[in-house]
Amino acid sequence: MSYLELSFGLGSLDPEVAEQVCFERGALAVTYTDSRDDPVLEPKPGEFRLWPATRLVVLFAAGADAHALTHSLALSLGLAPAAIHAQSVADRLWEREWLKDFHAMRFGERLWICPHHERVQDPDAVVVSLDPGLAFGTGTHASTALCLEWLDAHAHLLRAPAEHCVERPVHGLDAHLAPGMQVIDYGCGSGVLALAAAKLGAAAVHCFDIDPQALIATQGNALANAVAGRVHVHEHPDGLPRGADVLLANILAGLLCELATTFASLVRAGGQIVLAGLMDHEAADVTAAYAACFHVERFGDRDGWTCLAGRRN
Repeated sequence: MSYLELSFGLGSLDPEVAEQVCFERGALAVTYTDSRDDPVLEPKPGEFRLWPATRLVVLFAAGADAHALTHSLALSLGLAPAAIHAQSVADRLWEREWLKDFHAMRFGERLWICPHHERVQDPDAVVVSLDPGLAFGTGTHASTALCLEWLDAHAHLLRAPAEHCVERPVHGLDAHLAPGMQVIDYGCGSGVLALAAAKLGAAAVHCFDIDPQALIATQGNALANAVAGRVHVHEHPDGLPRGADVLLANILAGLLCELATTFASLVRAGGQIVLAGLMDHEAADVTAAYAACFHVERFGDRDGWTCLAGRRN
């Protein structure tokens, strides 16, 4: 069976209005796609955030009149008919079709993020199985990638059991993570950082996000990766334990600055902090916000994004 596919650039059109017009004309599905490979930052709860150059792809049943639908949509949306592209497409497993361009990615030496439809052949690999979903975070964004690289770089002492944990001094920014670490993932999104920390040997990872969908996604992804016993989801930040060895926060710069005191109360003396989600020009402000309680430096930069890392004074 084949379907009729119409597509057009969203431009300044209201996405909800455009979507409604399509469904009113019998659309089976409406998909938003990126025309230029632009990043989308983490949305706030309930926020519908799109790419700067978004294209709508609309699927209609086989036998639909392409000419009539094209002109009807163009008239209703104020577009030229020539701006709407029509083609016939074969039947496929549509809910998996959009995953075809998402492939396994390596971060650092051993850490991989791999979609469920692929396999990593390296026998020494530490693999997090994860498909893109409704929650933010798969490793494709530069800030997430930098956090994953930090975890990989500090992971070789993480595999001892939690009962061997003792108070330990940390000297300088090059100190490695201690065995059986306790981790907080603040703004967990899909849980990708929490899953990576658990796979790399963390004794417990405590996750929080203001988006309920992120908490659901994190729980489901932890189950799928067989680390649900060590990944703990908290619906409120007050439930996060104090005295964490490591706190990861891949959120926006403004929130990072606001939460500096809160993070200081959650991380033990000598504990590590990793801050991402900030752009290069925001690094100085975030560093200054943490100066009273942390000594942080740039861990890495990529595509205009910066990751800061350091220790609790």
